[in-house]
Amino acid sequence: MASKIFTPTNQIRLTNIATVRLKKGGKRFEIACYRNKVISWRNKEEKDLDEVLQTHTVFSNVSKGQAAKKEDLMSAFNTEDQTKICLEILEKGELQVSDKERTQHLETTFKEIASIISGKCVNPETKRPYTISIIEQAMRDIHYSINPNRNAKQQALDVIRQLKQSNNIPIQQAQMRVQLTVPAKDAKKFKEKASKLSTAPHIDSEEFLGSSMQMTCSIDPGVFRELDDLLKSETRGQGQLELLSLMDVAEGDEALNDLHDEKSDE
Repeated sequence: MASKIFTPTNQIRLTNIATVRLKKGGKRFEIACYRNKVISWRNKEEKDLDEVLQTHTVFSNVSKGQAAKKEDLMSAFNTEDQTKICLEILEKGELQVSDKERTQHLETTFKEIASIISGKCVNPETKRPYTISIIEQAMRDIHYSINPNRNAKQQALDVIRQLKQSNNIPIQQAQMRVQLTVPAKDAKKFKEKASKLSTAPHIDSEEFLGSSMQMTCSIDPGVFRELDDLLKSETRGQGQLELLSLMDVAEGDEALNDLHDEKSDE
């Protein structure tokens, strides 16, 4: 008679997982997530929990496939609702990664940050973008430390601020060129208030066309929405703001996109 092999009912086998661990009430609890999704969830980039969790089961040991006991869950979390417990572990737990994975993630993020800065910033003296390799070296010079729990876009803004403060290399965010059409009766007051924005627009040209004044300005990307809101409020919705170009670079350089998305990411 052939022997039978029994698999424990509380054992679940999973593959290609990232484990998040939380110690609570003297016990260890783990959840099984898809790789690269934990950070996306914590950065609020991923909002679908099912895209993050491989299963809504709470484990005592993911690698062994051992599900946590209900009495342990109740004792530690005061509930048996595993989805609710998964959310707490996902928020407060520690992502388990190997040394090799951690090193690869840090190296990839480092390069991604440098790439973003190269695309968003210019040398103010030449109006030309820096190469990625120059940005990488500048990051090393200021001893920038990668935060594995923040995405590259967020950290790129930190690096830009630190590079400006260090004077390691001359750097500024590339300018956006915009055209504003303002009713003539509102023009003077609008210009006064625009000059007091967090970063004042640089007026390249202005002229009166009938009952309106038209201005062409260079602005920092981060002030785009602020300027748009001011224009709407001061002209009671009658003014217009048009984006002419996304980057002010020396003639012959390729225009780069995605310059004002850090404002919408906040």
